[in-house]
Amino acid sequence: MPDKSNVVRLLIIGDIVGRPGRRVVREWLPELRESWGLDAVIANAENSAAGSGITEKIYADLKSAGVDMMSLGDHAWKNKNNLSVLADHADCIRPMNYPDVAEGHGSHIFEISSGVKIAYSIVLGRVFMDPIDCPYGSIDRWLEAVPEDVTIRIVEFHGEATSEKQAAGWHFDGRVSAIVGSHTHVQTADARVLPSGTGFLSDLGMTGPYDGVIGRAAQPVLHKLLTSMHAPFTVAEGNAHLCGAVLEVDQESGKCLAIHPVDLAENSDGEFDHKFLSR
Repeated sequence: MPDKSNVVRLLIIGDIVGRPGRRVVREWLPELRESWGLDAVIANAENSAAGSGITEKIYADLKSAGVDMMSLGDHAWKNKNNLSVLADHADCIRPMNYPDVAEGHGSHIFEISSGVKIAYSIVLGRVFMDPIDCPYGSIDRWLEAVPEDVTIRIVEFHGEATSEKQAAGWHFDGRVSAIVGSHTHVQTADARVLPSGTGFLSDLGMTGPYDGVIGRAAQPVLHKLLTSMHAPFTVAEGNAHLCGAVLEVDQESGKCLAIHPVDLAENSDGEFDHKFLSR
């Protein structure tokens, strides 16, 4: 990537799933930080512990690999270890449209080596998900509370429906540096900078094993779908990818200059074809 002054480069890593996802982050991220000139790395880590939740050890491992902060989505309460991580580490956040009395915080402001501050938050969508406070209203209130000198403001929209995420992109275009989606574990093909300077991607995709069903071994999932009988959903193992997006943001205006989807496969056999036919 070309060197640009006054530009902050951030990698946002999509949902890390289990041991395969943690492995590629641990093995590849130190090199990527250097070769891509990354100023910060943010990761969704809500599936990092055997596919559900996070632990203190995994938190520490991801930090040592070069992750600056982490987010948890709708799995924030599905592992008892999550509570201690949320309580003890302000740089691991949960959706801010949960009730205020819930453990942890819904946003975090951190400073990179150049002294620039970045504000990051996560909200849960409401379409096809549990009832929760309005994500749009939560973001509005958050933006009012972010100090004026923090120009880089990023929202992770954790939800099922691409329509709900795209609506957020248009609603907040020009008011945040980026809206990036997570949760579906399938990277979308709609990365763009919206007209007023907000970077947008409906879903970052999954960092984990793609030889399965959204990170789980295929056979138990098929058993459930074909028979309606319960089966433990174990994490798949093969074909790990690191997915997400790199944002280039003007540090003065906070506007996104470019958004680059990321999809790195462990081997060439597992690569996806991202070449689109054109007329």
